[in-house]
Amino acid sequence: MLTRLLIAALLSISLSATAQTPPASNELVAEIVSIPVKGAGVRGDDAQMPVHVFKPTLTQSNAGAGPWPVVIFSHGRAGTLDERASLRNPVLFGHVRYWHAKGYAVVSAVRPGYGDNTAQDPEDHGARWSGGTCTGSPDFSKTAGAATHAMRSAHAWVVEQSWARKERIILVGQSVGGLATVSACGQNWPGVIACINFAGGAGGNPRTSPGASCQAERLGEQLASPAKTTQVPSLWLYAYNDQYWGAEAPKKWHKAHVEAATAAGQKTTAEFFAAPAIDTDGHRLLNAGGRFWSPVLNAWLAKNGF
Repeated sequence: MLTRLLIAALLSISLSATAQTPPASNELVAEIVSIPVKGAGVRGDDAQMPVHVFKPTLTQSNAGAGPWPVVIFSHGRAGTLDERASLRNPVLFGHVRYWHAKGYAVVSAVRPGYGDNTAQDPEDHGARWSGGTCTGSPDFSKTAGAATHAMRSAHAWVVEQSWARKERIILVGQSVGGLATVSACGQNWPGVIACINFAGGAGGNPRTSPGASCQAERLGEQLASPAKTTQVPSLWLYAYNDQYWGAEAPKKWHKAHVEAATAAGQKTTAEFFAAPAIDTDGHRLLNAGGRFWSPVLNAWLAKNGF
């Protein structure tokens, strides 16, 4: 059942690194609906996933009363169970306002493994850190697959809504959500016209190994694989001082993605933007580096007719 929640907040920290307790600020109205994610429950049954829906108003854009094009936003992954359990608001409100100003509705889910649904952790990749050394054998395909599966449920719900322009959907993700966005982009869901990856990846630990993720080459393979089937343009945005991945690994991941697309005969483009250092951690690019990424994203959207 659809409920309404009045949220008075503007998030100020990255979803990928920490859970949020939003401070008071300008009001945004989110509609929250619970939808099933098949097989994501503890015993293989369906899990209920809360989806936050932000529709633009006449004062926020010139988009009228709808239907609106839609951004499906995927949040990142905090490093501890307590942080993941504390997740309540899956998208930065400033980012919602960015898309509202362009006439887009924004949909973002609290995926299984987060918020009130932490009985299991379907996105656990298995990377473990001992001091500055990564142990274990990370399975990033598991992380990407579980997050993408949850995103697919949100997408299936969106295309059934009368207020949504189901032929104009953009996928956007941050950190693990960015990894999932790249993965989902290769599945060519109906109506998806573009994909945007903010600092996408998994397996980093800025506390003990700043700037170096666990087995970065495996992560590169995971990010390259969807390129073989991706048919829409994408934009990748990373900052120089990303404490999860560093400056060079994302460039290698992007290069591998482009090469995989070329080898598969795909003509779509995945463009890369390298932002300068953002405060003390470039992984906060989305919420702290808008002066760098927003002009680039504005130009990219205009160039592609979005």
